[in-house]
Amino acid sequence: MDFTRKRMRLGDILLEQEVIDQEALNAALKQSKEEGQRLGEYLVDKGIVTEIKLAKALQYQLGYRFIDLGTVEIPDDITGLVRGDVLRKYKMMPYERDAKNPNVLRVAMVDPMDIMAIDDVEIITNLQVEPVVATQSAVAAALDKYYGNEEANAMAEAYRAERGFDSDEEVEEEDAKDDNSPIVVIVRSMIEQAARQGTSDIHIEALETEVRVRYRIDGALYNRLRYDIKMLPAIIARIKIIGGMDISEKRKPQDGRITAVVDRNEYDIRVNILPTVYGEKCVMRLASKKALKRDKQLLGFEDSEMAKFDRILQHPHGIMLVTGPTGSGKSTTLYTALSELNKEDVNIVTVEDPVEANVDGVNQVHVNPKVDLTFASALRAILRQDPDIIMIGEIRDNETADIAVKAAITGHLVVSTLHTNSAASTITRLEDMGIESYLIADSVVGIIAQRLVRRLCTECRRKVSMDELDDEDLKLLDIKEGEKIEIYDKVGCPTCNNTGYKGRIGIYEIMEVTKGLAHIIAKNGNAEDISNFALSEGMNTLAMACRIKVKKGITTMSEMRRIVYEA
Repeated sequence: MDFTRKRMRLGDILLEQEVIDQEALNAALKQSKEEGQRLGEYLVDKGIVTEIKLAKALQYQLGYRFIDLGTVEIPDDITGLVRGDVLRKYKMMPYERDAKNPNVLRVAMVDPMDIMAIDDVEIITNLQVEPVVATQSAVAAALDKYYGNEEANAMAEAYRAERGFDSDEEVEEEDAKDDNSPIVVIVRSMIEQAARQGTSDIHIEALETEVRVRYRIDGALYNRLRYDIKMLPAIIARIKIIGGMDISEKRKPQDGRITAVVDRNEYDIRVNILPTVYGEKCVMRLASKKALKRDKQLLGFEDSEMAKFDRILQHPHGIMLVTGPTGSGKSTTLYTALSELNKEDVNIVTVEDPVEANVDGVNQVHVNPKVDLTFASALRAILRQDPDIIMIGEIRDNETADIAVKAAITGHLVVSTLHTNSAASTITRLEDMGIESYLIADSVVGIIAQRLVRRLCTECRRKVSMDELDDEDLKLLDIKEGEKIEIYDKVGCPTCNNTGYKGRIGIYEIMEVTKGLAHIIAKNGNAEDISNFALSEGMNTLAMACRIKVKKGITTMSEMRRIVYEA
């Protein structure tokens, strides 16, 4: 490759590629200068240009390669060449040496025209730098992966040296409020790393001699960081401050809420602090506001399930319930349904605890028991607001269930969630809440029971031969004569962080309440009667839905066994 430095300006490249027009460029140049940002960063931050469009424009115009750092395993001898803080400063990541010329170091860069960055790395490494284009989020994720623990430990050492662990509560609070304190940096980087790795929950646990930090990724917990137990009070104090909790209260559980922006994505973080034997344990649940509002095509519905989902949403009135345990994707399905129903000519009102994502054109109410704004009291008020569609975050008690049923019968479409294991058991749960069976039959139009299963990494999955399957596996798969299937198992590679899985997909048990099914419900049919009739009308159970995903090579037998035993 010709390593001659190309001194083209980014704005000129984007103009030539027709990614941006002159007027927008002039405005962006002026504004980015005023805000002290690089042009590329400003354009991506404001949503004018996507990261990938920016990277591809640079790749095409400058003739550089493009690298997806998520697919690369970077060896220790490369990560040891340059300190993490230098790489973060320049937003770059060395990843390999040229096989033919070991003096050439390939470096993934957000801005491959940053001559100062290239010069500095060449001086530090005494190697010739070959710039390669990469997106900012990919570089940030790689820096977290290879330098995150090292940086966290450096911050912990800085705190130890600064305080000697002789601090009292007042000093902890003072440290936790100082933006330059090592504790503040530790908590911030913990949240940023978790967000970039697709974490749903951060667990900060007080053990006897250490603090253990684990991330829940695709439903499984992974160890990530460890600190001296003496650092726990300061870490918890910082989380309490940014979560709006009482820093002096250490004997009672507390709830808080944090809003964080990581790589231009806004995260709503719900925090719970629980006193344990060795200190306070903290769990932070991360919810990306963008992730909740997704296209229904991405939820994982099969064609027949999509048709049922659409038919249920077409009802002008009635109740649609989404059921499943915590973390099964119910909120995502509800928000998807809201987006589908959100038209100019309808009035949609929601009552939630908490409001998980703001939806344009929807009136959202956050419950507040301190001022007696409960689900039930909010619902009564909402019914006087001339609503067409009502979303209830969760039906938790008899009063809320009763109001929801009455709202549905009087001409409103109500969508809500319940914590039940299957679609059929949802009917009996409503009966247990004191709702008459004939009212349930009249009001409920559809129930969606759902779970999330881990999706196999397509880069490394391994095909399973039929000889590897035991009798129990074959029974679960229910293979028909002449049926062609391809079963895969996990392996692990850099793309999936050696877990074998990348992302999750929904599986669904969708029960439409037809006239025949409504008749059985009204006659006090039990869960088994309801389920058997729904199956005769073509409903798939959760196990049957998971079987389809296994046979398509989307997930594994181990995930199917989990679903079978859960359901």
